[in-house]
Amino acid sequence: MYSSTTYAIQVSVRPSFLPEHSDPKERRFVWAYQIDIRNGGAHTVRLRSRHWRITDATGFTEEVDGPGVVGEQPILLPGETFSYTSGCPLRTPSGIMRGEYEMEDDDGERFRVAIPAFSLDLPGETPTLN
Repeated sequence: MYSSTTYAIQVSVRPSFLPEHSDPKERRFVWAYQIDIRNGGAHTVRLRSRHWRITDATGFTEEVDGPGVVGEQPILLPGETFSYTSGCPLRTPSGIMRGEYEMEDDDGERFRVAIPAFSLDLPGETPTLN
């Protein structure tokens, strides 16, 4: 598991390879990742948007931006956790993802929360530095 905390918002990530959705002969490697976002602060926050930087083993980088996550802009009261699962296809058997969420507190102030960098590597393979 990968984890980081920014402004009392803890983001934890658990990636897993999905062999049933992958086809190495076609250069398609698919991972799922579960993310838990915990509000450890004293104020209610809302997740407004996300930004991802996805880099494969060749150095090819894709950036993804959008509102919320999985169609939602969740509101987290102090002590609450929001969890979701999403996925990522790559053209190589390894890669790395990192990103950030834009959050808004109950006073309307927006701030960025880091999503920790996490590795996407085939089980049993030697990881490739990205």
